[in-house]
Formats: sequence, structure tokens, C-alpha cells
Amino acid sequence: MKIIIGLGNIGKQYENTRHNIGFITIDEILRRVNLMRERTGLQSIIYDASYKGEKILLAKPTTYMNLSGQAVVALMRYYKVPAEDVLIISDDIDLPLGKIRLRPFGGAGTHNGWRSIIKESGTDRFARIRIGVGAPPDNWELADWVLSSFSKDDNKSISLSTEKAAQAALCFIEEGIDKAMNKFNGGQ
Repeated sequence: MKIIIGLGNIGKQYENTRHNIGFITIDEILRRVNLMRERTGLQSIIYDASYKGEKILLAKPTTYMNLSGQAVVALMRYYKVPAEDVLIISDDIDLPLGKIRLRPFGGAGTHNGWRSIIKESGTDRFARIRIGVGAPPDNWELADWVLSSFSKDDNKSISLSTEKAAQAALCFIEEGIDKAMNKFNGGQ
């Protein structure tokens, strides 16, 4: 079994914010898979699903971004899934708006969700899809930027990038991170 976790913050006030791009992408993946059950537990909203005959688990942590590692570790331990079989989807301020980048592992950078995941799990060996939300303008604080909503002009780019990220996540399920990187990294 593989687990796909989209990072974000729970609550209506965060629904269309940059930090919630992981949740938005999970919703896009859910449109493409056979959903069997939705439930809460293990500090997450959990979606049991299947894709092309393989059982998968999709999750949205309910811990808020800065404590995402607690939910990730709880899911991994309960389902006995190693880090290599977990894909995490998050926002990235260092990528231009709408660009996606897949990696087999890596550091946290300035991302507090990733800091929590690496600290709680003791590893950075998680496959990841990072979706660009752009850097904050000069007069913005980072926290205010990632918690701000996308503009109407940004929504088309975000919609296209979450569709592509959903396709990449399903490619990870089917073919692994290396093939997914080969297919989805590159010019966008």
C-alpha cells in the first residue's frame, strides 16, 4: 500500500490559501480514483481508495501545518508503511506560481510542515511533489503570504498545476517516483 498526504490547514478560512495546495491536490486526486471510504483518525481525514486495482490511502492532516509530522508518523506506524511508500504534496515559495517539482527526498527548506515531518519521523526520505506558490512580495511577511488566498488570476494556473500534480501522484502509485519525475518534471 502507498500513502499520499497533502499538507494544509483545516478550517474554512484556509480553504483557498497557498499553504493548502496539498489539500486542494488531494481533492483533485479523489476525482480520479475509486473512493471506498472517508473517515477521521490518526490525526487526519483519511480516504481509503483504489487506483487501477491497487489499494491506496489519501490523507489530509488535521494537526495544522506546523505539526504535520505527527499525522504523517501516526499514519506510517499504523499502516506499517515505510517512508519510501509515502508521497507528500506541499506548497513551495521557491518555485514560480503553478510549477510542480517531484523529488525522491530532500530537506525542509523554510517550510514548517516539512520541518515537522523530518523531525518527527527522523528521515527526509519521502517522495514529494512541491507546487509553486511564488515568493512573497517584498512588503509581505512569509506567514501572511502562505496563508493568503489565491487571486482570481492565479486560480487558472493553480487549477492546471493541481491537475498535473494529481496525475503525477497517480503515476507515483503506478510506476514509482523515478518514472513520475521523468514524466512530470521539466518545462511547464
